[in-house]
Amino acid sequence: MEITIADKEVLMSEEKIVNDIIEGICPIRNIIASISDKWSLLVIYTLSQNPKMRFGEIHKSIPDISQRMLTVTLRSLEAGGLVSRQVFPEVPPRVEYQLTDLGYSLLDPLRGLVNWALNNMEVIQESRKNYQQ
Repeated sequence: MEITIADKEVLMSEEKIVNDIIEGICPIRNIIASISDKWSLLVIYTLSQNPKMRFGEIHKSIPDISQRMLTVTLRSLEAGGLVSRQVFPEVPPRVEYQLTDLGYSLLDPLRGLVNWALNNMEVIQESRKNYQQ
């Protein structure tokens, strides 16, 4: 079988992606790191279900998260441009959180990942079980 120019271009492109990932210059590493903690995806999902939410509402929607971890997670998502925070000059102060356009644009790829996980969960669990034996 002969390798075509198109095949070579694909191989070179794939090799560049792998090299970028290994060298740490690929943006995917930073993005995955910023949303792969225990709580970020749950916060993103929760905010996707409601246009604007206050801290207490988010906290009630995610039963096991501590106030401290919710604060840290929201700050991280805000720093990454996925969540916006609006403070209203009222007494007592009112703060609302919502997904940004960038945050909403992450939902489709996340749905794909969730679907993949659901479709492959049994195989993965079986593999883990076999590995432990």
